[in-house]
Amino acid sequence: MSDSKKILDAWDAYSDEHTDLDGWPYDDHAYGRRASQRDADTAEAFESLRYGARHLLATAETQLAQLPETHMQSRWVYQLGVLRDALDRLDELHEQWQVTRDALPVTAKPGTPDFDDALAEHHAESWSYFDDWATHGKALREIDTAARKAPSPLAPTPAPATAPGRRTAARK
Repeated sequence: MSDSKKILDAWDAYSDEHTDLDGWPYDDHAYGRRASQRDADTAEAFESLRYGARHLLATAETQLAQLPETHMQSRWVYQLGVLRDALDRLDELHEQWQVTRDALPVTAKPGTPDFDDALAEHHAESWSYFDDWATHGKALREIDTAARKAPSPLAPTPAPATAPGRRTAARK
């Protein structure tokens, strides 16, 4: 997630520098190439997280359900929903990519225009969902941190401390 955030921050800086005040690029071709590279880099950064993402979401949802209200941020439920929806859409797009890839001519291999153009289109379609993970993914870490710091309902309640110099009366 932090790699994706770095990619997006770099994109924002590039975009600010290479567009006019209305957001139109100064050089459409160069801007398009850079956007395509951003999409590919973001997809690659997310790939290492893809297979564990559902487990991370399930863990965060379980932790959130057990947190005392005093340790919760109201935005976390929304953010987990955004992450789940984005992951569902990424899974659908991944399945579509596999169908598209399998339908390409046998000569279409990585490095050929047929393959690379189809993959770039897939990355472009997926990018906003990767952006959701880069933007809201930090909630997973925040929830985990809050869950680790929250008092456990299983922990014994500590005995009240006595004031220094005071003795408790002995029971008879």
